[in-house]
Amino acid sequence: MKLAKTIAFITVTLCCSSLLLAGPAAWYKWHSPESNLDICSQTSPGDGWEIVKGPFEDALCKKPGVPH
Repeated sequence: MKLAKTIAFITVTLCCSSLLLAGPAAWYKWHSPESNLDICSQTSPGDGWEIVKGPFEDALCKKPGVPH
């Protein structure tokens, strides 16, 4: 029983520590053909939106590149 708890603890610790290595997501400029609107977002705003520029480091979509 103690071995199972130790293995479970090690597994959870390794999974959580791998999350610390993840960096911030890149930003992209998205365009909606329906409303002719452009926005800057890390994820798709919804159906019909297309990526027109990117990736960017900042939320204003001005600094080209992938965040560190």
